[in-house]
Amino acid sequence: MTIKSLLVFAALWICAASQAYAASPNSVSATYDVYKGNLRIGQIEETYTRDNERYSLSSTTRAVGLLAIFNPGKIIISSIGLVGARGLQPHRFSDQRERHESRNRQALLDWDTKRLTLIQQAQRTTVALPDGTQDRLSAMYQFMFLSLQAGTTLDFPMTNGDKLDDYHYVILRGETLKTPVGEFDTLYLDSQAKKGENRTEIWLATQQYNLPCKMTITDSDGDQLTQVLSKLEIK
Repeated sequence: MTIKSLLVFAALWICAASQAYAASPNSVSATYDVYKGNLRIGQIEETYTRDNERYSLSSTTRAVGLLAIFNPGKIIISSIGLVGARGLQPHRFSDQRERHESRNRQALLDWDTKRLTLIQQAQRTTVALPDGTQDRLSAMYQFMFLSLQAGTTLDFPMTNGDKLDDYHYVILRGETLKTPVGEFDTLYLDSQAKKGENRTEIWLATQQYNLPCKMTITDSDGDQLTQVLSKLEIK
């Protein structure tokens, strides 16, 4: 590729990224119902807000029905950081478990030193921080800033506060998906898990900023958990 071609490509990339940044919403409120088979077992409430170059994300998961009697504690996840031309750049991730505090964990992402610090109780582990790293929560909202329609694969590093892993998805055109909020044209992301790994499938609502409208996680034993969008407000 010639220098002139590289400059044209870079200009187009920056233009596309800037358009995605400008077009992204200032706030999102989303509720998901969680199912195991046909049984509704939980509910997730999430909020995303952006104030100029800063963003804040929170997610609260509660058990419902009989499960709530035996497991009344909530899971509260948060992510804060910056938002720019390339989308979300998380700085702090937190995963807090009510009634199971020993499982609480944090991740501190220091982009100046390119170091990721993982914190669980008194244990702190520091590792190299790759470019483009997302956390478990910011990854679901980073899709708003990506032009996925023309892509075939998606790769990125992600931390859950306990470790850092590389994630790979194949991108396909998905079905028209019916949810309690309405019908969505979708893109379908499949992690194509190997034997013994968990498989993740994500359906993104293409006309709603590529926000997830359904996600299914299948473990190595074949058990599935599915979350489906049940409420959505975008500003």
